[in-house]
Amino acid sequence: MAGTTKEQRLETRCTADQKALIARAAALSGRSVTDFANSTLVEAATRIIREHELISLNARDSRAFVAALGKPAAPGGKLRKAAARYAASRGKE
Repeated sequence: MAGTTKEQRLETRCTADQKALIARAAALSGRSVTDFANSTLVEAATRIIREHELISLNARDSRAFVAALGKPAAPGGKLRKAAARYAASRGKE
């Protein structure tokens, strides 16, 4: 994480039961509620971001993906026209 100075605030509303549960978990882990909440939220955020950025394929799908990369489809008409327009705009007709 960039920077160690804690200048930002994050507030949340919760029920009394949720607050008691969080306080108990923090106490059992030997941390303050703030430290417990921060570390738990950062861990969850990191995991969720990683899950959305990482693509996992089984062996069959992985082979199909690699095969498709080796045999790309020919450019369609719209792509050829767009490439020609781009080349013309760059003076490379």
